[in-house]
Amino acid sequence: MTPVLRSTITCPHCGHAKTETMPTDACQWFYECEACKAVLTPRPGDCCVFCSFGDVPCPPIQERGRDGDCCA
Repeated sequence: MTPVLRSTITCPHCGHAKTETMPTDACQWFYECEACKAVLTPRPGDCCVFCSFGDVPCPPIQERGRDGDCCA
């Protein structure tokens, strides 16, 4: 299965949403909301901001599942 590489991140502070291309070679631990400038970090237990705030989880999680080794 080919992973989806685009995910819409929704800021939990202001509700602004933007579709971004996810990296395939690394986790993204920080994301700055372009509307309110809040810097988002993953929720506890998530590997990246896409898994926490995106409508599609990151490619490694799509391929291996939530119990997989994402960013090792």
